[in-house]
This record gives sequence, structure tokens and C-alpha cells, in this order.
Amino acid sequence: MDRLTEMEAFATVVDQGGFTDAAKKMGISKSAVSKHVSSLEARLGARLLNRTTRRVSPTEIGLAYYDRARRVLNDAGEADALVSAMQSEPSGLLRISVATDFGVNHLSPILSRFLHQFPEIQINMVLNNRYVELISEGFDLAVRVGDLEDSTLRARKLTDTTKRMIASPNYLQRYGTPRRIDDLSDHKLLHYSNQASGNVWKVTAPSGEKRQVRTAGWLTVNDGQSLLNAAMSGLGIAYLPSFLYANALDDGKVVEVLPDLPLEAMGIYAVYPPGRFTQPKVRAFIDFLVREFAEPDPKTA
Repeated sequence: MDRLTEMEAFATVVDQGGFTDAAKKMGISKSAVSKHVSSLEARLGARLLNRTTRRVSPTEIGLAYYDRARRVLNDAGEADALVSAMQSEPSGLLRISVATDFGVNHLSPILSRFLHQFPEIQINMVLNNRYVELISEGFDLAVRVGDLEDSTLRARKLTDTTKRMIASPNYLQRYGTPRRIDDLSDHKLLHYSNQASGNVWKVTAPSGEKRQVRTAGWLTVNDGQSLLNAAMSGLGIAYLPSFLYANALDDGKVVEVLPDLPLEAMGIYAVYPPGRFTQPKVRAFIDFLVREFAEPDPKTA
């Protein structure tokens, strides 16, 4: 007899508490279930079930075998589902968490191309600037900018961006232009409030030395666009990814501060829950993002 069918019959008897209910569950006769279990016991040379007129229960050996058999059956079910999913058109609701700045500037403009390509998918995109727990909060994936925290999540790199210090010409005219990293201590710095390091900038000196800059400013906020607006209005110096300030730089609303410093690179990643296989809708969206960002946008680089 088929080994997997024997295991399924035995596990179903344990799950249902008897041969009659197991037969109903499997859609076969009670005698067929009994024959599969008897064949399994004969092959293993062990009694797996205690049978009485009133109830059926697993023996000690049977209980240990049940745990392993159930895992095998679950894996087999997942394997079948994988094949089915890989052949089916991606569909369903896709919940995405994205940092507000990147979502507004780079994801929102390209979503229409993805949805026209995969019309059976619906997207619920949540823009926020906090670290979300994907699994517990019900997200299928997140797009994150910067260093990834240690995590069991899977990640795929989409592209890179860079960070620069920027300020308005009016601010620099009023407070002076810093020439060295040490000069920043005399200036008003605009900070992200959701950084794990607090109001500290990690800056690479021309020598390659990693420096930390800590000084107060007029504004700390959890939104990059707000920091850019503050910099443009002359409130201080901001340290932002290029996809935020590129247009303002082109328009002359801000200028680079300490432009001779090495560029600070930041990775942009799609992260998603671990699992034996990736849902087609998730895989389709990640593949789409990889293609979209394969050629770096000058405003992202």
C-alpha cells in the first residue's frame, strides 16, 4: 500500500478519535481505513493504536509516530500547495508597510504599472515611519531604507541611495557655512525622532574615520519631508537621503553642506516573513520592484 496514505489514515484516526469519523473525513470506507492502519502497523512491526469497543487512542509509540507523521503530511500538503500556487495567477490582498518618504516619492508613482500587470491583486499600502512587526500586524512585506535590524525576516535588496547634509542658502548666509565636521557643533541640526541612536549623526570623515555628531536644533520629527521643509525654510541643517532633497537641490532651495565628505550609502530592501515558499502575490511584487529599481533613478542614487 501507499506509505503516505497509510500515514494519513493513521493520523486521521488519531485526530478524529476513531475509524468511523476518520472514514468520513477521508471519504473512504471504514474497512479501508482499518486496512491502511493495519498495513502500517505490520510494516513497522509495532502496535500504534489501542483499540477498545468504546474508543481508539494512540499507544506511546503511536503518539511519537503521530508527531512525525503529521509533520510529513503537513509538508506534503505544503508541497502540493506550492505547485498549485506557482501555476496560478498572483491574486489577493497585498498589505505593504513602507517608510512614508520612500512610499510617497518612489512607490506611489509606479503602483499603477504593477496593478495593470497583475489585475487580480489589490494593494493596501500603509505609510508610516515606525518599525512594524510584519507577522503580528498582518503585513505581507515591508520596504525599509537603511541598515536592517537583526531579524528572522527574509530580505531582498532593491537598490541603494545616498545621504547628504543639506541646508538653505539663507540659513548658511545667516549662520555661516561649516567647513569641517567639527564645525557642525556650532550649528542647528534637524533630527529624525525615530532613530535608534537618538539625535546623533554618524558621519564618515574624508580619512574614512567614522565620526558621531551630536548637537541640538530647533526641530526633531519622525518625517523626512518635514525635515526637508524645515531645512528649506532656514531652520537648520538636515541629513537626508537623496531621493528626498534631489528636486529641492535642483531648484536651488537647498545646497549641499560639506560636499567633500564621502557619500553615505543606504540600502533599500524588501523584507517579508520567512516560510517554506513565498506567496505568488509577494513574489510578483518583489520581482517587480527589483526590475523597477535595476536602473538607479538619479534622484535615488
